[in-house]
Amino acid sequence: MGRRIDKELSLLGFDVNALSDSDLATVARKILESKIHGLCFSPYSDDQKPGDKITKDQIYKKLELIKSYTSWIRTFSCSDGNEDVPVIAKELGLKTLVGAWLSDDKEKNKKEIDELIKLSNQGFVDLAAVGNEVLYRKELEEHELIDLIKFTKSQIQGIKVGYVDAYYEFTDRPNLTAACDVIYANCYPYWEACSIDYSLIYMKNMYYQAQSADPSKEVIITETGWPSAGSDLGGAHPSYLNFLKYFIDAQKWSLEDDIPMFYFSSFDESWKVESEGDVGAYWGLLDAKNNLKF
Repeated sequence: MGRRIDKELSLLGFDVNALSDSDLATVARKILESKIHGLCFSPYSDDQKPGDKITKDQIYKKLELIKSYTSWIRTFSCSDGNEDVPVIAKELGLKTLVGAWLSDDKEKNKKEIDELIKLSNQGFVDLAAVGNEVLYRKELEEHELIDLIKFTKSQIQGIKVGYVDAYYEFTDRPNLTAACDVIYANCYPYWEACSIDYSLIYMKNMYYQAQSADPSKEVIITETGWPSAGSDLGGAHPSYLNFLKYFIDAQKWSLEDDIPMFYFSSFDESWKVESEGDVGAYWGLLDAKNNLKF
Protein backbone atom coordinates (compact mmCIF):
# COMPACT_ATOMS: atom_id res chain seq x y z
CA MET A 1 0.00 0.00 0.00
CA GLY A 2 2.97 2.30 0.47
CA ARG A 3 1.36 4.25 3.29
CA ARG A 4 3.17 6.61 5.63
CA ILE A 5 2.53 6.00 9.33
CA ASP A 6 3.34 8.31 12.22
CA LYS A 7 6.41 7.09 14.11
CA GLU A 8 4.41 6.72 17.33
CA LEU A 9 2.08 4.28 15.55
CA SER A 10 4.62 2.39 13.43
CA LEU A 11 4.26 -0.84 15.40
CA LEU A 12 0.57 -0.39 16.21
CA GLY A 13 1.24 -2.61 19.21
CA PHE A 14 -1.68 -1.59 21.38
CA ASP A 15 -5.09 -2.83 22.44
CA VAL A 16 -7.97 -0.41 21.83
CA ASN A 17 -9.59 -1.56 25.06
CA ALA A 18 -6.53 -0.33 26.99
CA LEU A 19 -6.80 3.20 25.57
CA SER A 20 -8.59 6.03 27.35
CA ASP A 21 -11.47 7.77 25.59
CA SER A 22 -9.28 10.73 24.64
CA ASP A 23 -6.47 8.45 23.48
CA LEU A 24 -8.89 6.60 21.18
CA ALA A 25 -9.68 9.85 19.40
CA THR A 26 -6.01 10.81 19.22
CA VAL A 27 -4.94 7.47 17.76
CA ALA A 28 -7.82 7.45 15.26
CA ARG A 29 -6.87 10.95 14.13
CA LYS A 30 -3.20 10.00 13.72
CA ILE A 31 -4.12 6.95 11.63
CA LEU A 32 -6.39 9.03 9.41
CA GLU A 33 -3.81 11.79 8.99
CA SER A 34 -1.26 9.15 8.01
CA LYS A 35 -3.58 8.34 5.07
CA ILE A 36 -5.73 5.20 4.94
CA HIS A 37 -6.13 3.00 1.87
CA GLY A 38 -9.62 4.00 0.76
CA LEU A 39 -12.88 5.76 1.58
CA CYS A 40 -16.36 5.22 0.19
CA PHE A 41 -17.51 8.55 -1.19
CA SER A 42 -20.86 10.13 -2.01
CA PRO A 43 -21.08 13.87 -2.69
CA TYR A 44 -24.66 14.46 -1.52
CA SER A 45 -25.43 17.40 0.75
CA ASP A 46 -27.61 16.75 3.79
CA ASP A 47 -30.83 17.64 1.96
CA GLN A 48 -30.07 15.36 -1.02
CA LYS A 49 -30.41 11.68 -1.84
CA PRO A 50 -29.50 9.38 -4.75
CA GLY A 51 -31.29 10.53 -7.88
CA ASP A 52 -30.85 14.21 -7.08
CA LYS A 53 -28.57 16.11 -9.43
CA ILE A 54 -25.17 16.95 -7.95
CA THR A 55 -22.83 19.70 -9.08
CA LYS A 56 -19.11 19.76 -9.80
CA ASP A 57 -18.71 22.46 -7.17
CA GLN A 58 -20.06 20.27 -4.37
CA ILE A 59 -17.92 17.36 -5.55
CA TYR A 60 -14.81 19.54 -5.38
CA LYS A 61 -15.71 20.80 -1.92
CA LYS A 62 -16.35 17.31 -0.52
CA LEU A 63 -13.24 15.77 -2.07
CA GLU A 64 -11.07 18.64 -0.84
CA LEU A 65 -12.16 17.75 2.72
CA ILE A 66 -10.98 14.13 2.49
CA LYS A 67 -8.19 14.07 -0.11
CA SER A 68 -5.40 14.25 2.50
CA TYR A 69 -6.85 11.30 4.44
CA THR A 70 -7.02 8.63 1.73
CA SER A 71 -5.25 7.26 -1.34
CA TRP A 72 -8.40 5.90 -3.03
CA ILE A 73 -12.07 6.70 -3.21
CA ARG A 74 -14.90 4.38 -4.16
CA THR A 75 -17.96 5.70 -6.01
CA PHE A 76 -21.36 4.07 -6.41
CA SER A 77 -22.92 5.53 -9.55
CA CYS A 78 -22.09 6.97 -12.97
CA SER A 79 -25.16 9.19 -13.43
CA ASP A 80 -26.86 12.34 -12.08
CA GLY A 81 -23.50 14.08 -11.80
CA ASN A 82 -21.68 11.17 -10.13
CA GLU A 83 -19.85 10.61 -13.42
CA ASP A 84 -17.87 13.77 -12.63
CA VAL A 85 -16.50 12.35 -9.36
CA PRO A 86 -13.70 10.17 -10.82
CA VAL A 87 -12.66 12.96 -13.19
CA ILE A 88 -12.29 15.43 -10.32
CA ALA A 89 -10.73 12.79 -8.05
CA LYS A 90 -8.01 12.16 -10.61
CA GLU A 91 -7.39 15.90 -10.85
CA LEU A 92 -6.84 15.91 -7.08
CA GLY A 93 -4.42 12.97 -7.19
CA LEU A 94 -6.73 10.21 -5.93
CA LYS A 95 -7.10 6.67 -7.27
CA THR A 96 -10.60 5.48 -8.10
CA LEU A 97 -12.77 2.40 -7.75
CA VAL A 98 -15.73 3.47 -9.88
CA GLY A 99 -19.10 1.74 -9.65
CA ALA A 100 -22.03 1.49 -12.03
CA TRP A 101 -25.27 1.39 -10.02
CA LEU A 102 -27.56 -1.44 -11.15
CA SER A 103 -31.21 -2.01 -10.34
CA ASP A 104 -34.29 -3.52 -11.97
CA ASP A 105 -34.37 -0.54 -14.36
CA LYS A 106 -32.74 -2.04 -17.47
CA GLU A 107 -32.62 1.26 -19.37
CA LYS A 108 -30.87 3.03 -16.48
CA ASN A 109 -28.48 0.08 -16.13
CA LYS A 110 -27.39 0.53 -19.74
CA LYS A 111 -26.65 4.22 -19.16
CA GLU A 112 -24.64 3.41 -16.05
CA ILE A 113 -22.60 0.71 -17.80
CA ASP A 114 -21.99 2.87 -20.87
CA GLU A 115 -20.71 5.71 -18.69
CA LEU A 116 -18.46 3.37 -16.68
CA ILE A 117 -16.96 2.08 -19.94
CA LYS A 118 -16.48 5.63 -21.21
CA LEU A 119 -14.77 6.79 -18.00
CA SER A 120 -12.56 3.68 -18.01
CA ASN A 121 -11.42 4.21 -21.57
CA GLN A 122 -10.72 7.88 -20.84
CA GLY A 123 -8.34 6.94 -18.00
CA PHE A 124 -10.39 8.00 -14.99
CA VAL A 125 -10.94 4.49 -13.54
CA ASP A 126 -8.36 2.35 -11.72
CA LEU A 127 -10.80 -0.39 -10.71
CA ALA A 128 -14.35 -0.96 -12.01
CA ALA A 129 -17.40 -2.30 -10.17
CA VAL A 130 -20.47 -3.50 -12.04
CA GLY A 131 -23.27 -3.26 -9.51
CA ASN A 132 -23.54 -2.98 -5.74
CA GLU A 133 -25.64 -5.49 -3.75
CA VAL A 134 -28.13 -5.82 -6.60
CA LEU A 135 -28.40 -9.57 -5.90
CA TYR A 136 -28.90 -8.90 -2.20
CA ARG A 137 -31.77 -6.57 -3.11
CA LYS A 138 -33.07 -9.19 -5.58
CA GLU A 139 -33.33 -6.63 -8.39
CA LEU A 140 -31.44 -8.70 -11.00
CA GLU A 141 -30.97 -12.40 -11.63
CA GLU A 142 -27.45 -13.79 -11.34
CA HIS A 143 -27.21 -14.59 -15.06
CA GLU A 144 -28.25 -11.02 -15.95
CA LEU A 145 -25.55 -9.60 -13.73
CA ILE A 146 -22.90 -11.96 -15.13
CA ASP A 147 -23.80 -10.89 -18.67
CA LEU A 148 -23.30 -7.23 -17.69
CA ILE A 149 -19.95 -8.00 -16.07
CA LYS A 150 -18.74 -9.89 -19.13
CA PHE A 151 -19.92 -7.13 -21.48
CA THR A 152 -18.11 -4.48 -19.43
CA LYS A 153 -14.91 -6.54 -19.43
CA SER A 154 -15.09 -6.89 -23.20
CA GLN A 155 -15.22 -3.10 -23.64
CA ILE A 156 -12.29 -2.00 -21.47
CA GLN A 157 -8.68 -3.09 -21.29
CA GLY A 158 -6.17 -3.17 -18.45
CA ILE A 159 -8.70 -2.54 -15.67
CA LYS A 160 -9.94 -5.21 -13.28
CA VAL A 161 -13.71 -5.57 -13.21
CA GLY A 162 -15.78 -7.06 -10.41
CA TYR A 163 -19.07 -6.90 -8.52
CA VAL A 164 -19.74 -5.61 -5.00
CA ASP A 165 -21.81 -7.59 -2.53
CA ALA A 166 -21.79 -9.26 0.86
CA TYR A 167 -18.79 -11.53 1.37
CA TYR A 168 -20.84 -14.75 1.37
CA GLU A 169 -22.28 -14.19 -2.10
CA PHE A 170 -18.97 -15.21 -3.67
CA THR A 171 -18.80 -18.61 -1.98
CA ASP A 172 -22.50 -19.14 -2.66
CA ARG A 173 -22.23 -18.20 -6.37
CA PRO A 174 -19.18 -19.76 -8.07
CA ASN A 175 -20.29 -18.66 -11.55
CA LEU A 176 -20.40 -15.06 -10.36
CA THR A 177 -16.95 -15.36 -8.80
CA ALA A 178 -15.57 -16.84 -12.02
CA ALA A 179 -16.86 -13.87 -14.01
CA CYS A 180 -15.06 -11.34 -11.77
CA ASP A 181 -11.41 -10.34 -12.08
CA VAL A 182 -11.39 -9.30 -8.43
CA ILE A 183 -13.69 -10.01 -5.46
CA TYR A 184 -15.28 -6.91 -3.94
CA ALA A 185 -16.57 -7.93 -0.52
CA ASN A 186 -18.70 -5.89 1.90
CA CYS A 187 -17.93 -6.93 5.48
CA TYR A 188 -20.11 -5.56 8.29
CA PRO A 189 -19.96 -7.22 11.72
CA TYR A 190 -22.51 -4.65 12.92
CA TRP A 191 -25.18 -5.83 10.46
CA GLU A 192 -24.71 -9.39 11.72
CA ALA A 193 -25.31 -8.26 15.33
CA CYS A 194 -21.72 -8.85 16.44
CA SER A 195 -20.45 -7.26 19.64
CA ILE A 196 -17.66 -4.72 19.21
CA ASP A 197 -15.47 -6.98 21.38
CA TYR A 198 -15.40 -9.65 18.67
CA SER A 199 -15.87 -7.45 15.61
CA LEU A 200 -12.29 -7.57 14.31
CA ILE A 201 -12.03 -11.37 14.27
CA TYR A 202 -15.55 -11.50 12.81
CA MET A 203 -14.54 -9.20 9.97
CA LYS A 204 -11.39 -11.22 9.34
CA ASN A 205 -13.49 -14.37 9.01
CA MET A 206 -15.75 -12.59 6.52
CA TYR A 207 -12.70 -11.64 4.45
CA TYR A 208 -11.26 -15.15 4.58
CA GLN A 209 -14.59 -16.65 3.48
CA ALA A 210 -14.65 -14.36 0.45
CA GLN A 211 -11.02 -15.28 -0.26
CA SER A 212 -11.87 -18.98 -0.17
CA ALA A 213 -14.29 -18.51 -3.09
CA ASP A 214 -11.25 -18.29 -5.39
CA PRO A 215 -7.82 -18.06 -3.69
CA SER A 216 -6.24 -17.01 -6.99
CA LYS A 217 -8.14 -13.70 -6.99
CA GLU A 218 -7.54 -10.57 -4.95
CA VAL A 219 -10.16 -9.71 -2.36
CA ILE A 220 -10.81 -6.04 -1.65
CA ILE A 221 -13.00 -5.03 1.26
CA THR A 222 -15.25 -2.50 -0.45
CA GLU A 223 -17.22 -1.54 2.65
CA THR A 224 -16.81 -1.88 6.38
CA GLY A 225 -17.54 0.45 9.26
CA TRP A 226 -19.39 1.02 12.53
CA PRO A 227 -22.10 3.61 13.26
CA SER A 228 -21.34 6.30 15.83
CA ALA A 229 -24.97 6.54 17.01
CA GLY A 230 -28.34 4.81 16.63
CA SER A 231 -30.14 1.71 17.84
CA ASP A 232 -28.60 -1.59 18.93
CA LEU A 233 -28.76 -4.61 16.66
CA GLY A 234 -28.48 -7.68 18.86
CA GLY A 235 -25.09 -7.43 20.52
CA ALA A 236 -23.93 -4.64 18.20
CA HIS A 237 -24.04 -1.28 19.98
CA PRO A 238 -23.58 1.95 18.02
CA SER A 239 -21.65 4.58 19.97
CA TYR A 240 -18.92 7.12 19.47
CA LEU A 241 -16.37 5.02 21.38
CA ASN A 242 -17.23 1.81 19.50
CA PHE A 243 -17.02 3.79 16.26
CA LEU A 244 -13.46 4.81 17.20
CA LYS A 245 -12.46 1.31 18.34
CA TYR A 246 -13.70 -0.32 15.15
CA PHE A 247 -11.99 2.25 12.94
CA ILE A 248 -8.66 1.78 14.73
CA ASP A 249 -8.84 -2.04 14.70
CA ALA A 250 -9.85 -2.15 11.03
CA GLN A 251 -7.06 0.18 9.96
CA LYS A 252 -4.44 -1.62 12.07
CA TRP A 253 -5.32 -4.88 10.35
CA SER A 254 -5.44 -3.26 6.91
CA LEU A 255 -1.94 -1.92 7.45
CA GLU A 256 -0.36 -4.91 9.16
CA ASP A 257 -1.69 -7.54 6.72
CA ASP A 258 -1.76 -5.30 3.63
CA ILE A 259 -5.54 -5.68 3.19
CA PRO A 260 -7.03 -3.23 0.67
CA MET A 261 -9.99 -1.69 2.49
CA PHE A 262 -12.50 1.02 1.62
CA TYR A 263 -13.95 2.38 4.83
CA PHE A 264 -17.63 3.30 4.95
CA SER A 265 -18.05 6.13 4.87
CA SER A 266 -16.66 9.61 4.25
CA PHE A 267 -19.70 11.59 5.46
CA ASP A 268 -22.87 11.04 7.48
CA GLU A 269 -25.88 10.84 5.14
CA SER A 270 -29.34 11.39 6.58
CA TRP A 271 -31.18 9.87 3.59
CA LYS A 272 -29.99 6.42 4.65
CA VAL A 273 -32.44 6.29 7.55
CA GLU A 274 -35.16 5.41 5.03
CA SER A 275 -33.62 1.99 4.36
CA GLU A 276 -31.40 1.36 7.40
CA GLY A 277 -33.21 2.96 10.34
CA ASP A 278 -31.66 5.57 12.61
CA VAL A 279 -28.12 4.12 12.37
CA GLY A 280 -28.13 4.87 8.66
CA ALA A 281 -27.30 8.52 9.31
CA TYR A 282 -24.14 7.89 11.35
CA TRP A 283 -21.53 5.93 9.36
CA GLY A 284 -19.34 8.85 8.32
CA LEU A 285 -15.90 9.84 9.53
CA LEU A 286 -17.19 13.38 9.02
CA ASP A 287 -20.62 14.46 10.20
CA ALA A 288 -23.40 15.97 8.08
CA LYS A 289 -21.89 19.44 8.62
CA ASN A 290 -18.55 18.22 7.22
CA ASN A 291 -16.75 18.23 10.58
CA LEU A 292 -14.36 15.39 11.38
CA LYS A 293 -15.75 13.37 14.29
CA PHE A 294 -12.37 12.92 15.95
